[in-house]
Amino acid sequence: MKLVIAEKPSVAQSLAKVIGANKRQDGYLEGSGYLVSWCVGHLVELSAPERYDERFAKWRLEDLPILPERFLYEVSAGTRKQYQILKTLMERSDVTSLVCATDAGREGELIFRLVYTQARCKKPFERLWISSMEDAAIRDGFEKLKDGTSYDLLYEAALCRERADWIVGMNATRLFSCLYGQTLAVGRVMTPTLAMVVMRDAQIAAFKPEPFWTVQLTAGGITAASRHFSTKSDADRLLSQCREEGSAMVESVETKEKAERPPLLYDLTTLQRDANRILGFTAQQTLDFTQSLYEKKLVTYPRTDSRYLTEDMQPVIPELVRTVAAHYGLIEDTLRTEPVRKGSVFDSSKVTDHYAIIPTKSVSSGDTSSLSSGEKAVLLLVSVRLLCAIQEDYRYAETSVKLSCRGEEFTQKGRTVLRPGWKAIWNSFYPEKKKDDESSGTVPVKGSVVKISSLSNGNCRSGRDARGSGTKRSGNPGYPCRHHRKTCAARLYRA
Repeated sequence: MKLVIAEKPSVAQSLAKVIGANKRQDGYLEGSGYLVSWCVGHLVELSAPERYDERFAKWRLEDLPILPERFLYEVSAGTRKQYQILKTLMERSDVTSLVCATDAGREGELIFRLVYTQARCKKPFERLWISSMEDAAIRDGFEKLKDGTSYDLLYEAALCRERADWIVGMNATRLFSCLYGQTLAVGRVMTPTLAMVVMRDAQIAAFKPEPFWTVQLTAGGITAASRHFSTKSDADRLLSQCREEGSAMVESVETKEKAERPPLLYDLTTLQRDANRILGFTAQQTLDFTQSLYEKKLVTYPRTDSRYLTEDMQPVIPELVRTVAAHYGLIEDTLRTEPVRKGSVFDSSKVTDHYAIIPTKSVSSGDTSSLSSGEKAVLLLVSVRLLCAIQEDYRYAETSVKLSCRGEEFTQKGRTVLRPGWKAIWNSFYPEKKKDDESSGTVPVKGSVVKISSLSNGNCRSGRDARGSGTKRSGNPGYPCRHHRKTCAARLYRA
């Protein structure tokens, strides 16, 4: 009899269904030679300082730092019942070995090992390491169980992280709370990250934007802008001179064909970044939604730092792409099902514990209608990313035109889309605002003289606030305002 220990009840039920453990008992399932049970988060945790010495129950500066020679653990009071069930199952005479089936990552390894150690279990155990909760992936994982000792270093890394958090958090929290007379929570990761945000916010608040003026002329079907002037009088002088001149010389016309490669697949960090930018989700919300989708067998394992797939996955991706595309109503003839460059999607050398986050084939058979709006939004984002990653490059022609009038140079840049490539799919789900430099108009010939049809000038501040406005509020130092990222449109200015 094998005892399988999962991290959550929902995961345990999915595993039990596949391996045939269908008989429900108190705190576990049984059948087909397996017992399947679960943890409920961390059943075993580090002890509080007062367990090492009663005097630590009172927070005092003279007792710091608290550095245990040997760390003590105890069963969490809220999960004692489930721990006792696991301990009893481990001690059963008919249980010959265990399977660690907690999440395939550092924290999942720690959850199982602490319970295993606290129960003083000596029975051998194997490791289930899967990146998808689909039935086929579970079956394959049980056929390829690995020796549990192969993950000893992962367990030790998890212990190091946990104990470092305890040492820094416990001592720093007590230190600052005693110094300032109020409870101040300090953490190894939280506090320095918060400090970075506070310092950056202070820089933004202290930034003082400086106004500048520019002159724009429209000639030969294009609108070009001059350099920035620090005073309005200099801009007005050039405006008057150009008005008197009435024409401009085309000094140069350069056209370059450029390409933008498809984006890589998502790891957790890039998914959280895009979900915040596009959907407005926090990092924690994105993780929670993705974890829920993983447990519902709709996406692969979320806590990954890789943006690639392993090379042995190449045969299954075309069918997955067709399934995902059909689910979202895309016509198969309009998209590729295999990547243009395999190295941009498949690279086993860049996959450590888990490959990139991608949807599973269950999106077509699963009940996606019952998903929350947040889960649906994240699933769509992950699905569209997969479809885009295998498409052709987005290709465009970038044209730079330089005009001269009264010895002053005016420049304009524009682009013409040659082949939409992967952006055709992306924009169908997440339409991007048309850029100011996107143009399909005519381009003047180098050396020609073009008549000036209109002139304008105006001012803007060399900074923008957090909401992208060109007015002074709390500008970001070092960034031009949104009107001057490339060239300003004449309509934004007053003559």
